[in-house]
Amino acid sequence: MDGADTARRRPTITDVARLAGVSPQTVSRYLRFNGGLKPATLERVENAIRELDYRPNLVARSMRTRKTGRLAILMPAMAFNPSRMLAGASATAHAAGYFVDVVSAGGGVRARSERLLELADSGQFEGILSLAPVLPAMENKLHQRTTVVISADFDDEMRVIGELADATPIVRMIEHLAELGHSQFLHVAGDAQFASARARKQGYLDTVERLGLESVGVFDGDWSGESGIAAIRSLPNRARPTAVIAANDLVAAGVVRGARERGWDVPGDISVTGWDNVGVGQFMTPSLTTVDVDLERLGRRAMTKLIAGLLDTAPEANGETLFRIVWRESTAEPSPEDRPGRDR
Repeated sequence: MDGADTARRRPTITDVARLAGVSPQTVSRYLRFNGGLKPATLERVENAIRELDYRPNLVARSMRTRKTGRLAILMPAMAFNPSRMLAGASATAHAAGYFVDVVSAGGGVRARSERLLELADSGQFEGILSLAPVLPAMENKLHQRTTVVISADFDDEMRVIGELADATPIVRMIEHLAELGHSQFLHVAGDAQFASARARKQGYLDTVERLGLESVGVFDGDWSGESGIAAIRSLPNRARPTAVIAANDLVAAGVVRGARERGWDVPGDISVTGWDNVGVGQFMTPSLTTVDVDLERLGRRAMTKLIAGLLDTAPEANGETLFRIVWRESTAEPSPEDRPGRDR
């Protein structure tokens, strides 16, 4: 078969296998779930697919196997924006040869649960990934109807729980700042209704006590920049911390603004940290030290689990953390006069 023949008809798995120098079974495995293939093999298959512009014939597969080649991802119609999780999950599904339908469902946990049952009963989808929790009784019914993975990262109100509420990065930031010489800390907390805010506050308190540091206080905020400004304004003149641990980047931006109102330099007089790694943080003056949360990886993990369930295989273990501390200009060593033992 020459290049003209290939151009006249749709490329097949056999064409991809021949060009990549692998078996058709290997190409099929890649299209369904590429885990376990050697990097060199993956690269050859991917290059062959691109060169031939190969696309899986999901209609033919459905006729042969009675499978649709389609997966559904259900996302809540709420203020929470799961776009990064959705991007990671969709990319993983597409790489395995599946089409993805994104379904939005509002009305709370019961309405979402009923919508999921409708999707499961429709016969249109081989599996369903829900980025929102469902009622436990409904979850049992879902598992009887289809392969389903329910996100365990949010509560009924779409507030983060589980791994996303892990406060370990707060601990690591305080430890590093203490190594730099910081000893007086302030925490501007998020809304206490959120497990993540409570965990970060407790992590802060425990770490400050464990390291023998001084806490000038905890300001109970609400995730807003205004709460960051208010926290700094509330401090007595002689209670300036050398480091402020803010609940998120917006709060941290408010802290920086409040510090400048009081004539305090960041990071010369106080270091400031945030959380979320929002895009504007790297362009602030100074650029903001923060915690990056790999939501794409979270989506990939969930979709990988769903595909493994479809293939009746064990999902690959992935113990990598979702968090990465991004150190930037808003944190530095404290000034000599602010180091322990000096009269402030």
